Amino acid sequence: MKILNGLDVVALIILIIGGINWGLVGIAGFDLVAFLFGPMSVLSRIVYILVGLSALYTLYLLFKFLKR
Repeated sequence: MKILNGLDVVALIILIIGGINWGLVGIAGFDLVAFLFGPMSVLSRIVYILVGLSALYTLYLLFKFLKR
């Protein structure tokens, strides 16, 4: 039985990347997204929005999984 579809996997990957970025911010004060795309540039904001949406989608997946 397949549990994860393509969107689920993409959301999890984005969430993991976002988590690693926040870990870098907390440990070293280094924001990789801001370094790559500029602080609060349009691209940085898009990345932050995608991470937030991925977190919300993953939360939805968690509740969907727990309902089974």
